[in-house]
Amino acid sequence: MRRQLLALIGTTTAVVLAVLLVPLALLVRSHAEDRAMTDATERAQSVAAVVGGSLGRGGDGGSGRRPDREVVTGVLDGLNGADQPRTSVVLADGTVLGPRAAGVSAAALDLARSGRAFTYAPGDERGGGRVVMVPVLGARQGGAPGAGGSYAAVVQVAVSEQRLHAGVLPSWLAVLGIGVALMLLGLAFADRLAARIVRATRRLADVSDRLAGGELTARAEPLGPRELRQLAGRLNELGARIDGLVTAERERGADLAHRLRTPVAALRLDAEGLRDAEEAARIGESVAALERSVDGVIRAARRAGAAPDSRWCDLAELTRERAAFWEPLAEDQERALHVTAPGQVPVRVFAEELSAVLDALIGNVLDHTPEGTGLWLTVTTSADGAYGLLAVEDDGPGFAEGARDAAVRGESGAGSTGLGLDIARTTAEEAGGVVELGASREHGGASVSCTFRTAEP
Repeated sequence: MRRQLLALIGTTTAVVLAVLLVPLALLVRSHAEDRAMTDATERAQSVAAVVGGSLGRGGDGGSGRRPDREVVTGVLDGLNGADQPRTSVVLADGTVLGPRAAGVSAAALDLARSGRAFTYAPGDERGGGRVVMVPVLGARQGGAPGAGGSYAAVVQVAVSEQRLHAGVLPSWLAVLGIGVALMLLGLAFADRLAARIVRATRRLADVSDRLAGGELTARAEPLGPRELRQLAGRLNELGARIDGLVTAERERGADLAHRLRTPVAALRLDAEGLRDAEEAARIGESVAALERSVDGVIRAARRAGAAPDSRWCDLAELTRERAAFWEPLAEDQERALHVTAPGQVPVRVFAEELSAVLDALIGNVLDHTPEGTGLWLTVTTSADGAYGLLAVEDDGPGFAEGARDAAVRGESGAGSTGLGLDIARTTAEEAGGVVELGASREHGGASVSCTFRTAEP
């Protein structure tokens, strides 16, 4: 976005400067030409006055009066210095005093002798330039003053192309420098403006990402133009509204779950009071499953709205902790409990959920295998480090035929509800992993493998 804004403002500034500076450059060129031609015209008129004043000082043997050549030559030598327009005088007999102006045609010379002063562009092969031609006021050739005929002498001032455009290039460079300076100044201002807009936009996007990730307390600081400040205010209102709705929903869910505890407890007491032991056991298991479901609802309600960075725990540490919790019961059943969980393995699971998974898997082994059956808990990571692996294995009879698929669906087929394995499966899938049931290659019994995507602590 910043680059697009800079490109847009830079292009606009360049177009505006071109519209202003190109006519200015042409005006500078025209002014230089006018100044050079004005200087040449004044020079020609001055020389014409000198040549006219020298009439009568010398004669041409009855062929009419001519200017004193020595006087005119001296004047021309003084004028034709370095870097000066070439000034010359063409006499009546065609003699040229001073440097000849190249490319002047006979027709142009005759027109000047007829009494007209004008500027002539020879356009010769050397690049041209211009020639100012001024007739000398005085006696006309072929008669007395006031009679018909033509002026005897013509003053020519040749202005070269370099002289005509003298000073144009430095002026153009100055104009270009001004344009570049204005362009850089405009881009610097545009960059600051674009940076302010982009910074405010990025902060809004960051707050939006945090809200989308579950951080409902994130709020945007009003920055930048009025529209972006208004957008930040609306985003803050949206975040507050979502936070209020989630909080209300969490409270209602928790309240409902707590209200369910009382009737569930009454059902459990009623089940324990039944005379038929088998019926009491069956109903008791159903009530226990219902209690676990209610507990799950309460835990889910408490987790709603939690910060995203709180959804992680150390799989290795939690495995060691739960193994220590179940170790006394394992010793009472004469079971060997082995734990291999070195280092730290952070995974994207809440500690409460992972504790429930470990308790369910360990409890399944303790409840559904003969006493004395060994239990192995192993924590590792995948080769690429993207997943944490939890393996719960035993050396008991293993899964019955067809029980593996049934257990994944929530019915273990071994006299239990299968909710423990279902909890493990749901938790692993929410963490980007899977649960696999099989036979232990090393110990010969059942094997439950859970994978969880790793997280940054």
